[in-house]
Formats: sequence, structure tokens, C-alpha cells
Amino acid sequence: MVEELVTAGVAVASAGVLYVAAAARVVKQYERGVVFRLGRLSSNVRGPGFTVIVPFVDRIRKVNMQIVTMPVPAQEGITRDNVTVRVDAVVYFKVVDAAEAVVQVEDYRFAVSQMAQTSLRSIIGKSDLDDLLSNREKLNQGLELMIDSPAMGWGVQIDRVEIKDVSLPETMKRSMARQAEADRERRARVINADAELQASKKLAEAAGVMSEQPAALQLRLLQTVVAVAAEKNSTLVLPFPVELLRFLERAQQPAGPSAAPAAGQVAAASAAQSAASLVAPSAGPTQVARASQDGVQPEIAERSEHSERSEQSVREQLPSAESLLELNPERANSRQD
Repeated sequence: MVEELVTAGVAVASAGVLYVAAAARVVKQYERGVVFRLGRLSSNVRGPGFTVIVPFVDRIRKVNMQIVTMPVPAQEGITRDNVTVRVDAVVYFKVVDAAEAVVQVEDYRFAVSQMAQTSLRSIIGKSDLDDLLSNREKLNQGLELMIDSPAMGWGVQIDRVEIKDVSLPETMKRSMARQAEADRERRARVINADAELQASKKLAEAAGVMSEQPAALQLRLLQTVVAVAAEKNSTLVLPFPVELLRFLERAQQPAGPSAAPAAGQVAAASAAQSAASLVAPSAGPTQVARASQDGVQPEIAERSEHSERSEQSVREQLPSAESLLELNPERANSRQD
């Protein structure tokens, strides 16, 4: 009798252990348990910790409540300004209602992925290339709203959406590079022109100051020489300003009365040379006419006489050297110098 009781007790204990093992469930902190009793959704969602269900009657499905990071495959589309691009993104979402996520949609992960791809294609078609490259924050917000609207009925909340990369064709990259280079060159030319304008104004002011004091130009020349000589060059190119030559010429003009006779002699000699050069070409025909005066024809004799008369008229019309010196004393002084 005692043995039968012991055997029955062991059997009951074994059955209890098997029942507890079949009914016991552990739900983790980041999970929620959705219970279906005979196929019908139970009203209460099991929280984290130890829970018990009816074996062979209840079925429990655990839903992860963590934020899920889902990459969206790269989508190729044509922008509003007719540029073909490939754009990929990342979606961050989480389940806020475990029962809705299990009941309303078959696989909420797959549904969110497909919705993200469709919305990304729509965003590409509605946006310009410049918006995809520089105004991504606005596009991210629009993409998030497009995905979040249907996902709210699935018990899923879209936390944020980020456009990760925009791939452009090689031809478009080269065109954009040329555009950026042209823009930078334009700005460089504008800046250079502005600098030239400012420098010209300063140089004009400096020229005005130097014109008041001619010695300032000589001092500036000496500063330039010092700056060039500091580099230890073997050849020194020294610019000589015309103003300095004029200054020296004006300094040497009052030469004194003793220089006037010598200047007169020089001017007289130059005038005589010029007169001789005018008379010399006509001497040849005169000698020929005199040498052949007896045996030539009358026409040749007439020509020689005409040439003699023209030579005499030229000599009479030529002014003397002294008259030239009286008319142009400054030229005589310059020749003497």
C-alpha cells in the first residue's frame, strides 16, 4: 500500500514538473509576449519576466521592442532636373504596439523595408540634384513622414531616416568639377581685379606725394637698390628715372658766358657742313659743262648754264652760320654741352 502511494506521488510530481515546463515562459526586458488562446488574441500582453501559459491551448509570440536599424538598398532614379542617381538610406524604427505589429501585418520588418524603398524612389523623383547633395535634412524629414504614415497602423514608429550616399555618373562628376573650377576662377579674378583697383588708388596717392617732393623718387630708387642687393645677386639692374635726368639737366643749364663763343664755333661749323652737303652734289655737272664747253651740242651747254645759275641761287638763299647761331642760341648751347 505504501509503495503504491509512493509510486502515485512520484507520478503526480513528474506530471506537475512536465506541466510547469510546458507552461512556463520567460520574456526578456526588451521583449513583449503576445498570447493567442485557441487562435484568438488575448487581451493582455505579457510583460518581461516569468509567465505561464496553458500548454497546448495558448501560444505566445515574442516581439522585440528595441530600435531596429535597417539599411535601405540603393535605389536608382531620375531627379526632377533629369539626372540619373543612385541613393541609399538607413531607417531607424521600433515597435510601439506588439499586438498590432503581430496582427495587422504579416512581417513588419519586410513591410517597413519595402515602404522605405518606395518612398526613397518617390523622393528622388520629386527633388533636384542640388537638394540631394546639399539639402538632405529636409529630404530626410520628408522621407520620414512618407514612411511613418502607413507604419503607424502597424504598431511601428519610425524614429528617423537618413540618406546615406548619393552616387552620380562619372560624366556628371566631371561636369560638376568643371563648374566648381570655373566658379572659383571667377571669384579669383574678381578678387584680383579688386586688389588691382585698390593698389592703383594707393599708387596714385603715392605719385601725388612724390610729385611734390622730387627727392622722394630718388630715395625710393635707393630703397629698391638695397632690396635687390640684399639677395646677393651677381648682376644688378639699376633703373634710371627720366625725372632724375631732367633734374640734372636743369642743374647744369646756367653754364656761364665763357661758353658762348665755343658754342658759336660749333654751331657755325655744323652750319657750314650742312651748306657744303647741299652744294656738293651740284658741282659735278658744272665741271662737266666747263670741260666740254667747246665740243658739245648747244643743248648740253644750255643745261650747264642752267645748273650754274641754280647753284648760285641756292648759295644765295642759304643762311650763314652766324645767322643760324643768332636765331637758335639754345641749340648752340646744347651742342657745346
